[in-house]
Amino acid sequence: MAGSKRKTTMAKLNRERKLLEKRAAKQAKKEARKRAAAEAAEAPAAGQLASEEVEPSPDGVREEIPATRSETA
Repeated sequence: MAGSKRKTTMAKLNRERKLLEKRAAKQAKKEARKRAAAEAAEAPAAGQLASEEVEPSPDGVREEIPATRSETA
C-alpha cells in the first residue's frame, strides 16, 4: 500500500501558488489603502496648524498672503 500514495499534480500546485499570490497581492493593496487613509487623515490636521493664511490663486497654485504691518504690530 505504500506505493498507492497519490502525488499532487503540477497543475494543482500551480493553482495553489497562484491563489496564494493573489491573496498576498490583495492583502498588500488593503494595507496600502489603510496607510493612505491614515496619511490623508493626518495631512489636514497638520495643515490647520499653519500660522499664515494661504489663498488659492486662479491657476490652482496656493500662494501665501503676507501679513500687513497692522497685523504684525
